[in-house]
Amino acid sequence: MSGRNNPAMHVLICGGGVIGASIAYFLSLRNVKCTVIERTGVANAASGKSGGFLALDWCDGSPIESLARRSFELHDQLAAKARNGWGYRRLDTLNVVASPHKDVSVYQQLDSPGWLSEGVAVHDQLGTKSTTAQIDPAAFTKGMMREAMRLGAQLLIGNVTGLTFMADGTTIRGVMVDGKEIAGDNIVIAMGPWSVLASQWLPLPAVYGLKSHSLVFQFEPPKGPHALFVELETETGDIVSPEIIPRADGTTYVCGISSDTPLPVDPIHVVPDHGGCEELRALTTIVAPELGAAEVLVAQACYRPIIHDGLPLIGAVPGISGAYIATGHSVWGMLNGPATGEAMAELIIEGANNTVDISPFRVERLAPLEASAVDTKP
Repeated sequence: MSGRNNPAMHVLICGGGVIGASIAYFLSLRNVKCTVIERTGVANAASGKSGGFLALDWCDGSPIESLARRSFELHDQLAAKARNGWGYRRLDTLNVVASPHKDVSVYQQLDSPGWLSEGVAVHDQLGTKSTTAQIDPAAFTKGMMREAMRLGAQLLIGNVTGLTFMADGTTIRGVMVDGKEIAGDNIVIAMGPWSVLASQWLPLPAVYGLKSHSLVFQFEPPKGPHALFVELETETGDIVSPEIIPRADGTTYVCGISSDTPLPVDPIHVVPDHGGCEELRALTTIVAPELGAAEVLVAQACYRPIIHDGLPLIGAVPGISGAYIATGHSVWGMLNGPATGEAMAELIIEGANNTVDISPFRVERLAPLEASAVDTKP
């Protein structure tokens, strides 16, 4: 149902992460009524716990290239008019090689920031202030939701347990939230890895969750900020890849320990694996002793949404009028949130996209998951 043909259209967005908030913002910007339905709070999952790293050209050569480039541009525009800000800034990005037991000086190509250990070599510059940037992910997501609400969007805290349909069984009528029907003309599933739950109600491909751990240190590098992507050889010879990203508020974010721990049904039950954050801190100390010794403000875990073929799901749900999905952005959710929101607003309102081609991300490229395969146990 097109917003152009029906100005009273009401869009229900299931999920209050960066994708849901961005969709709400761009719909509200176009005077379309929308309600974001969120179970645990805005930016409560990966959208509040990611690194907030942005890159202009790291997706070049892939189907995500145009989406990423458009979104990098939008981040700059949104930050320029932000009322309260969300820590947006451009920064240089370095590739670092480290080992606690090997001489890595052979890899040294560039001068090393003084706060890194002697067993570290800066191998390459991966990005400059023209091509890489950062945001505070929680502040950005909440800021986008706040702006959407200023423009007329509504936020409803509740648990979506199902969808309702018109008599034909193929046209959306609304969603069930805590046992009550909320009527709407269109629904968007934007629940990150929990979008898999919607496979009980819609013909959708599988969505998976990959768990990651992260730390936020009270630490500000003594000189200009650099985002660091580290290749660290451990004592056992394994290669791990922590990411170290200083933020504008005087903290430094570190992530890098992943696991295949099953996704809990309720996001409130996401907690770090035993020893995961401790291991990450130990790795941090190898690379940057002063950082590793700093106060840890937050030790956390989150699940990134991924799809079998590595591409996001963005578009209409085939065979169901008024149903859409936007998820599966993996590590690029914060980067691609704005362009995804813009694209979804165009698709819902106009029935087509004018800015970015999202056809590579269409739902029908993958077979739907059997509803019986969805694990809804706590």
